[in-house]
Amino acid sequence: MADQSRGPLTGLKVVEFAGIGPGPHVAMLLADMGAEVVRIERQGSQTTNAVVERARHRAQVDIKSPEGRKFALEACRHADVIVEGFRPGVMERLGLGPEVLLQANPQLVYARMTGWGQEGPLAQAAGHDLNYIAVTGALDAIGKQGELPVPPQNLVGDFGGGSMYCALGILAALYERERSGMGQVVDAAIVDGVTSLMSFFFGLPPSAVRTTERGKGLLGGAAHFYRCYTCADGKEISVGAIEPQFYAELCQRAGAPAHLTQGQMNPANWDSYADDMAALFVTKSQAEWCELLEGTDACFAPVIPLDKAREHPHMRARGAYEERDGKWHTAPAPRFDRTPSQIRNSAPDGEAVVAQWAANT
Repeated sequence: MADQSRGPLTGLKVVEFAGIGPGPHVAMLLADMGAEVVRIERQGSQTTNAVVERARHRAQVDIKSPEGRKFALEACRHADVIVEGFRPGVMERLGLGPEVLLQANPQLVYARMTGWGQEGPLAQAAGHDLNYIAVTGALDAIGKQGELPVPPQNLVGDFGGGSMYCALGILAALYERERSGMGQVVDAAIVDGVTSLMSFFFGLPPSAVRTTERGKGLLGGAAHFYRCYTCADGKEISVGAIEPQFYAELCQRAGAPAHLTQGQMNPANWDSYADDMAALFVTKSQAEWCELLEGTDACFAPVIPLDKAREHPHMRARGAYEERDGKWHTAPAPRFDRTPSQIRNSAPDGEAVVAQWAANT
């Protein structure tokens, strides 16, 4: 079996019905914190992402068959949590819906990870991250003025509004179970999570500075002090000097023209000031700007490609990436000082683990 963790969720038993995107990420988060996760997947399945699929006890069974369904029922009968990401109704048709599983295991936390949610006009429609963030108002704000919205990878929907809210819901349900002794269904819909993520912007009084109109506003890429610039070597940097004292330090350390120190928050200045900043930052390489600005209160950072991020001194010092058996992994997050999370290997021993659960009950 895979090596054991001493993380804060050690002893928690989780069944993951294999899927894509946010569901596996939820299971990874729980597994990193010490949960024992049995991943039920199709026969013949291969690992597609060794990082997100780490720390699993894999069981390859056909849950449409009587034998596979029997195994799934047995696993869920002894689990604390299940995570599934099928369209609404699929688990019910398989005989593995909440009514069946909660009757067999009243303490079960049944987490349902979907894009549209369990009900509503779009509940049965196919979709992906881009579609979910489109209807919430998040996508409309991302991009340049006069151009089409820019998909932000699938960070905002699948993972920001999806897996993170699903994991939060699971932990909240487990906490409540300590008082009631009862499990419940967690309906984790990406559209709900992204809507919650947009709370800050939804609650802001609209103004020319604080707006979600595409390509405008302080946080939307219009402000000259909150955007990215190209350096002499073609590499890029980011500046985010919002507060006046930080902006003043940026201007002073970068040697900005004197007129840029006035009228920082006047949107009428932003376009021309951005041109001036662009002309300034293109005079030095990224490394030279790092030497001048990194680690100061100028709110500066170089733009680093993902495959180079682990080489950055701060990320290296934090141990943000860990090597395991010749493979680099993202480190578990968040961190715990007394019960640290850890990266663990996966193993094809899911059936044995479920048998152990049953024997220990």
